Amino acid sequence: MTSNITFTMIKPDAMADEHMGKILAHIQAAGFRFKALKMTRLSQAQAEAFYAVHAARPFYGELVAFMSSGPVLAAVLEKDQAVADFRTLIGATNPDQAAEGTIRKLYARSIGENAVHGSDSDENAAIEAAFFFSGLEQA
Repeated sequence: MTSNITFTMIKPDAMADEHMGKILAHIQAAGFRFKALKMTRLSQAQAEAFYAVHAARPFYGELVAFMSSGPVLAAVLEKDQAVADFRTLIGATNPDQAAEGTIRKLYARSIGENAVHGSDSDENAAIEAAFFFSGLEQA
């Protein structure tokens, strides 16, 4: 069964480069509805917890440092086939390989500073949304 929500974060690089408004406009133009939206800054411990799935990977320390380096904008998005459609909208992790017109092609600096996070499954979308938002905030 496919869920109709996904989770995203506009990452510190895109926030610093003042791309937040443009990225939100892309998301809205693609037919997503915003169910919850929050600007915050992850502590190192919060970034470690959110990306714990990558703890054994060589880039983990760098990822945690980057994600706790500045503000992020977290959002729960709603649309039919939300996860798959959002993954298409943001493009490949490496902006050099991302399709033209995708968010990462337009706004990412590099494979490590790639502008946005997008859930990779319905299960992870629910977990990631709950990490940032209470049930009341997602109503």
